[in-house]
Amino acid sequence: MKLKLFSLSLGLLLTFPGIVGAHEHAPVEHMEKTPCDCAEGKQHHQMHRDWQAHMQEREQKLLAWVDQFTPNKKAEWTKVLDERKTLHKQWMSPENAKKREQWKNEKMAKMQELKKQLDEGKITKEEFIKQAHGGKGMGHWKMYHDLSLAVEKKDNKQATLLLNQLLQQTKEHNQKLKELLKK
Repeated sequence: MKLKLFSLSLGLLLTFPGIVGAHEHAPVEHMEKTPCDCAEGKQHHQMHRDWQAHMQEREQKLLAWVDQFTPNKKAEWTKVLDERKTLHKQWMSPENAKKREQWKNEKMAKMQELKKQLDEGKITKEEFIKQAHGGKGMGHWKMYHDLSLAVEKKDNKQATLLLNQLLQQTKEHNQKLKELLKK
């Protein structure tokens, strides 16, 4: 009797994470219905929709924060974000597939060289990360997160500062995309 009860309990315990996991991977209603135009599998399409919805939500939050903390730069932000979308669409267009592939190959060759230097002990892990990200280190990844925290803490001065830095960073990114498109 104890063995049967133990077996039943163990079976339920092992089944429960699968049930919870199935719930986590259920489709979300608010995502766009059309799949991406790439040749990857179904799971890959889901990732695109998640990313697109996430970026749209992030942009809306950003514009709301611009309205709140730097309303005098709303027009500039709108222009820069529209330009970013246009440049991204051009970059991802079929006409630029060759340029994207070349850029990817150059980036991968650079990464392989850096990895080789890291393995040989010529550079440290920190130097590897910094060079792999174009000399920017990891700080630029945190800016949006820090902005979100500043807004949450109602730190107007910090939020304004970070919004201005993020605007400059977005302009620089747009400029890099323009240069890639000219190659």
